[in-house]
Amino acid sequence: MNYRKSWSEHLFDTSNITFLVLLSLITLYPFVYVLFASLSDPVAFVQHRGLFMWPKGFTLESYRLVFENPNIIMGYGNTLFYVVVGTLLSLLMTSLGAYGLSRKNVLWKNTIMFMIVLTMFFEGGLIPKYILMLNLGLVDSRWALIIPSAILTWNLIIMRTAFQGIPVTLEESARIDGANDLTILFRVIIPLSLPVMAVMVLFYGVWHWNKWFDALIYLRSRDLFPLQLILREILIQNSTDNMTTSVGGGDKMPIGETIKYATIMVATLPILFLYPFLQKYFVKGVMIGAIKE
Repeated sequence: MNYRKSWSEHLFDTSNITFLVLLSLITLYPFVYVLFASLSDPVAFVQHRGLFMWPKGFTLESYRLVFENPNIIMGYGNTLFYVVVGTLLSLLMTSLGAYGLSRKNVLWKNTIMFMIVLTMFFEGGLIPKYILMLNLGLVDSRWALIIPSAILTWNLIIMRTAFQGIPVTLEESARIDGANDLTILFRVIIPLSLPVMAVMVLFYGVWHWNKWFDALIYLRSRDLFPLQLILREILIQNSTDNMTTSVGGGDKMPIGETIKYATIMVATLPILFLYPFLQKYFVKGVMIGAIKE
């Protein structure tokens, strides 16, 4: 049976597609602007006014100066450490917490869950948190960026709900075969929850990659600074002088501007490349964690 759309349905489809295309272009333009600015000739870029639809000239000089900056390389190494170690620890701790809170007949399970959810709305504040970190000896330590955020409440709720959706008969069968809780978690629950685990990798990975405020508060040694804190210094404090010393000529302001955009691209592209590999799990994993049949 062939279904013929009415003129109102065609009008709605056309309007909807047009709106979504315009919305996509508006969303994409800031990224394209930064990309083209980083590839442009510095003098031509500074003199340009209006929309930026293509690079003004073409040069990779800004990227060369960025990668020659030892602070950028150091920040990359630190950020990779925080992302890899932090994400693995967060996955482990969140899985353990979600498993315990998703099992039936767990003593005070609802009370514990209420106290966990309460932390989404109320917290002690920055000063008490800093005093706690100081007393624990975590100030000016790599672990100051990893341990306090090992479990994020929202991610715990998503994973707990996903674990609750797994049939309890699978757990009972594993116990009959002599499996303990750790065996059930790592050999039954987690293999059946790969979509939500992939989403957790994305959530925690982006969280650790973009983290800069905790580093600003707790870190004193520059050799521990993550990439985002180095990026903040370049963009906000305009600290590009050490990157333009090898540039000839008098006015170094134009190359300093394109260096800022090149640094943004260098700090953004790696995490963007992670999305295509996890995209097929993203919607499914979030829906598993958000809807319980």
